Amino acid sequence: MPILNRNEIKDKYKWDIERMYPDENKWELDLNKCIELSNDFLKYQGSVGKNPSALLVQLEQSSNISRLFENVIVYARQRRDEDNANPKYIEMMGKAIDAASIISSNTAFFTPELISKDEDEIMSFFKIEPRLKIYEFMLASIFKEKKHILSSKEESLLANLADIRDASSEIFTMLNNVDLDFGIVKDKKGEEFNLTHGNYTKLMESDDRDLREQVYKQMYSKYKSLNNTLSVIYSYNVKNYVTGSKIRNYDDVLSYALDSENISPEIYRNLIDVVHDHLPSMYKYIKIKKRVLGIDDLGMHDIYLPITSLEDKKCSFEEAVNLCSIALSPLGDDYVKRFKKGVLNERWVDIYENKGKTSGAYSFGSYDSYPYILMNYNNEIDDAFTLIHEGGHSMHSIYTREKQPFIYGSHSIFTAETASTVNETLLINYLIDNAKNKKEKIYWVNKYIDAFRATLFRQTMFAEFELLTHTYVEKGGQLTAQWLNKKYDELNKLYYGPNVKEDEFIRYEWSRIPHFYRPFYVYQYATGYSAANAIAKSIVGTSSKFSNDNGNYGVRAKDDYIDFLKSGNSNYPIDLLKIAGVDMNSKNSIERAMEVFDIMVDELDSLI
Repeated sequence: MPILNRNEIKDKYKWDIERMYPDENKWELDLNKCIELSNDFLKYQGSVGKNPSALLVQLEQSSNISRLFENVIVYARQRRDEDNANPKYIEMMGKAIDAASIISSNTAFFTPELISKDEDEIMSFFKIEPRLKIYEFMLASIFKEKKHILSSKEESLLANLADIRDASSEIFTMLNNVDLDFGIVKDKKGEEFNLTHGNYTKLMESDDRDLREQVYKQMYSKYKSLNNTLSVIYSYNVKNYVTGSKIRNYDDVLSYALDSENISPEIYRNLIDVVHDHLPSMYKYIKIKKRVLGIDDLGMHDIYLPITSLEDKKCSFEEAVNLCSIALSPLGDDYVKRFKKGVLNERWVDIYENKGKTSGAYSFGSYDSYPYILMNYNNEIDDAFTLIHEGGHSMHSIYTREKQPFIYGSHSIFTAETASTVNETLLINYLIDNAKNKKEKIYWVNKYIDAFRATLFRQTMFAEFELLTHTYVEKGGQLTAQWLNKKYDELNKLYYGPNVKEDEFIRYEWSRIPHFYRPFYVYQYATGYSAANAIAKSIVGTSSKFSNDNGNYGVRAKDDYIDFLKSGNSNYPIDLLKIAGVDMNSKNSIERAMEVFDIMVDELDSLI
């Protein structure tokens, strides 16, 4: 079936992004106003924090600039993501990036000048000017970073280089989403499909093994043909980040990545260690899959194939919304009503794939906009998991923005991934508990295991790969295509074990992962998954097999979780998760999630 152009899709299936700027001339005015305000902000240079009232005015103006510019950048990016080949919005995004550089440069003096002051004196301002109290955590966080903040001149220079330093990511995005054409694949019935990022996973779940192998080889052959180019692009992305850690006087690149959120590198390493400890359960699962599917030479192109199928996987978008709403009922009527209203009536979601549209899915918006969701919906029940995941992010934003001021109105990735994965966990447990027969239960137990494989195991493997690449460069190594291919291949063998046959293509998988251009991002999917499983269990139990004795979900746990959703960025992620009853400083949270995986693998073995 051909992929539609953007203008061929009905408006009701597109997000209501026009609501942000019904007149795009206003976007241009806001962009220019942000630049003007940042130019005006320069008048404070040399007088930052000279007294409590002055500091309040400066913080408020800085916040106002950021809040207005957030609307500008969100609108430009969302419009570009609708169709990455549309020159109008490519230009608009370029203007926004240029403006961001100017604004950052104009305001770069503020933090270095502020931290040159005596911290105790600045903190004493709260007693004199009560309206400053709202900024207390923000200011404490800034002073915590004092030794890593440079002079005003140096910070301004770095700000001016921001868009250049992001070049690797921008180049990869255009290459991956616009220029790469994976061609056409044909199934055993002769039906042809345009192979895209959006339908890759769906095609890899086909029971037509020849099609799966064709899709797999055709996709990775394209990346293989660009192996040297992509290795250079990624290498410079890593070098950029390693250089940043040195410029900001960090002991190592991992500390640089985690320090702003006050997360210990030990948490990152604990994740890898605990997952390594439970790799035997992954090997057992792969062995079960190999046995049940009857494939002696099980390859990576077989990994996505479920061990059984549903009678009917079709699921319209409206049906998915209804299913998600039922699964989310333990979170309360308010949560469910807001979710349904947003995705159905307020058009938060850009639902279907079109030519040039950014692949995958995300939730993104400004403090003043809807929490928009980009999807590439394929009308199958598995897409409901994407909807409920991104809906978790969006509902997190809704609750936060109602409770928190703009300065705390966003989320760290660490907490955001918890909010999305709690939703996924509630859905899979609902489907397991309400399976109509043994075959359907096997399907959903397998689905739950595969969610662990894709999120906790695979993202941890990605995290380990990132740590290897950045540490290697940090120690003076040069990333080459051969080195990257070899290390990735070794990790894949370690994580999937001896029951998967070797092939020449999986070693190129690293080169198609967009998240690698946001260094040390992916590990938070795995930590979030661990935290989410603990939270979901406290609310409803992880499935009927593990549910609370009385069969009721925990009202207090639910209330604590909603309080967590309202907390935004008002504290460090580890402290915020404690509101929901999870302590990520301990290995126990990850261990508890991995124990669920071990039990589910044993349950699957028993069921079949």
